[in-house]
This record gives sequence, structure tokens and C-alpha cells, in this order.
Amino acid sequence: MPNVLVLGARAPAALEIARRFRRDGRVGAMVADSVSCRLSGWSNAVGASEPIAGPRFDAARFAADLARIVAQRRIDLVVPTCEEAFWLSRYRGALPAGVRVLVDEFDKLRALHSKLRFLELARGCGANVPDSAEVSDLEQARAWAAGRPLVLKPEYSRFGVHVRLYPQGMPADAAPLPLAQAWVAQRFHAGTELCSYSVADHGRLLAHSVYRPAYRLNRSSSFYFEPAPNATIRGFVERFVAKIGYTGQISFDWIVGDDGSATVLECNPRATSGVHLFGAGDDLPAALLGADIACVDARPARPRMLAPVMLGAGLAQALAQGRARAWLRDWRRADDVLAVPGDRLPPLGGLADLGAYAASALRRGGGLREAATRDIEWDGEELPDL
Repeated sequence: MPNVLVLGARAPAALEIARRFRRDGRVGAMVADSVSCRLSGWSNAVGASEPIAGPRFDAARFAADLARIVAQRRIDLVVPTCEEAFWLSRYRGALPAGVRVLVDEFDKLRALHSKLRFLELARGCGANVPDSAEVSDLEQARAWAAGRPLVLKPEYSRFGVHVRLYPQGMPADAAPLPLAQAWVAQRFHAGTELCSYSVADHGRLLAHSVYRPAYRLNRSSSFYFEPAPNATIRGFVERFVAKIGYTGQISFDWIVGDDGSATVLECNPRATSGVHLFGAGDDLPAALLGADIACVDARPARPRMLAPVMLGAGLAQALAQGRARAWLRDWRRADDVLAVPGDRLPPLGGLADLGAYAASALRRGGGLREAATRDIEWDGEELPDL
């Protein structure tokens, strides 16, 4: 029976993957992370929870910790879920060659993580690609936009942080660009936001889901996932992973216009919330193991949600917008992905994690998001050899 190590155990996606392997009955799932990860660690689907170093602050120890766990636990498959995927790819050589590590080569991930270079790769795969350009300051962006609707985003970022939307064109009083890294100016496309999540192996599409992020935290992370299968998006993903011979988890953000046209905006070469949409009978573990199977297409009958966040932030948003009745309808028709029958402790673990992030934020400054991700973030800089 193969053993699986799921990284990024702080994330609901890691909890989902661990549960899938336990439900599958073929695999013993273990998790590891460099911050508080009781969300997954307190689940009865997890056989063990291992601490590791944060790669951004100690890459050598991160690699050594992984090598130790892989050897001691006799790990056969390593599955990242968060941005530790970049560091795992860069230092893959520290692990035995016989271990399946579900990431592609580092240079490929670097190109996919770039919000400019990815769009170059995306051309010719069956979806619209927005006009974009690299800019270094606001005036350069203004000149490129020439009064057109515009999106500005750092070349490397996550969760929509620092993204600026100017659907009416850039105003005269727009604030200067604050970050030192390059920015991307992109044509603004109006429509419905969708997100896709897929698993591929050597260019073969093995699992795929699409959802609408119906409720979000300040235009950032979503916590309510409305199934939204889309043939154009699926066709693009199938062609794209074949084009670049991709292996690993891969996610895309989309805008679908009123005419049904799909425009791909950016790529996250890692897990996202689309992993929650697979049904109990869908063989997601086989896809992650790279088995010779037909693609598993997620088509759940009901939406999924992070119930504690939906009950807190989601209800507060609904009340502020006068949408309490719609919120109640959405609440009743969705299934929670944190507390499930027979495994009710993860939400309490998530609350404990939140306390740990708050304490870290007080010590180091910044907000909860920074405290929860600063140890794994990667913004395109060169990573040293070990």
C-alpha cells in the first residue's frame, strides 16, 4: 500500500486530498507543514502530522526535513497544495528519485507563475488571451491603456493581492505602483468569474473541475464553490497541459463573457478549491498517482463551502448588501468541506490555526493572510543551490 505525504496542511485543499486517499482505502495519508496545521492534523483521515521548516526562510532545512520524512515514513508520493510547490520543485533533487513528486520542473513553474509569461504560453489553446504588457510605473500603464478599461497586477502575486481594477479606465488620481517588482497591465474583461482545477501527468489531463467563486473575502480567496462545468475551459486545459507536457496540479482563473466566450486570466500551478468538487465516487487519488485512467470530470449536484467562513464573513456580507434571503438559500443547498460525517474536528483545528496566525501577526506585523503564507511565498526571485 503506497504512502502519501500531503504538504501545505494549513489549507482545506490538503485536508480534502488526505480524506480522498483515506476514503480510497489504498493509501495511508500523512501531512506536513511549517506553520500551525491543526485544520488537517486533527482530522481522523490523517495518519501523522509532521513539522517542517518554512522554505522561504530556511530552504536547506526544508529540503532536509522532507528527505527525512520521506525516508522515515517510506513515502511513495508527495503532493504539495500551496506555494511550497515552487520550493519543492526547485529542491526536488534532495528526495530519492523513486518518489513521485507531484510538481513539474522549476523553470516551467516559474513561467506559469508569471502573469505575463503564462499568457504567451496560453495562446493557441482554444481560449481568449487578454492583451497585456509589462509596465514599471503608473504613467507607462496609463500610456499603454490609452483610456481603455484596465487591470493592473504584480507579475508575481497571489489571492488577488494588490490587483487594481479600472473598468472605466484609469482615473487621474490613481495611486503610484508601490512594489519594486514588475507589474502587468492587462485589458479588463467584464463577465462571470470562474476558476478551474486540474491534475495532469506528462501532458495527459486526468482530473478536472470548474467552479464559480460565489462568495469571496474582499475579492480574494473564495469560500463558496458553485459547480460550473464549461466545455471551452475543459478543452483549453486539455490542450494546454498537452502543449507543455505538464505534470502536477494546475489551476486557472477565467472570465466568461455574456456571449459565452472564455478568457483565461492567470495560472496557479498548484491546488485550489476546485479539489473540493469531486464526488465520493470520483477516483481523484488515481489521478494524483498518475494512473492510466480516463479524465475524472467533477460534476457535483450541490455546491461546496467552507461553512464557518460562510456563516461568519459570508453572512456579514449578505446582511450588508441586503441579500440575507439569498444567503440562506445558498447555505441550505451547499455541503461543508471542513466538518463531514465522522470527521468533525477540523473546523476546531482551523480555529486554533487562526489563533496561531493572529499571534504571529502581532509578533511580526502584517495581517492574518501574511502570517499564514509568508513562509512559503515566492515572487519569481532566483533560488540558491543547496
